[in-house]
Amino acid sequence: MAEDVRAEMVSTVFQIVVDEGDTVTVGDTLVILESMKMEIPVLAEAAGTVSKIDVEVGDVIQKGDLIAVVS
Repeated sequence: MAEDVRAEMVSTVFQIVVDEGDTVTVGDTLVILESMKMEIPVLAEAAGTVSKIDVEVGDVIQKGDLIAVVS
């Protein structure tokens, strides 16, 4: 079952930590977002393989935007 990882707030993509095809476990950092000069890690909530990364460094994303898919 695939898990969509979505933004919880308006922010900028600061760093992408994983690549498509990487295996992750619960709690692994997928990307780091920046909002109001704070760095916010986005963590995997399920174990699996990163099947899609839908953002690039520098992208401004809105609440609810797709960041990645873990399946």
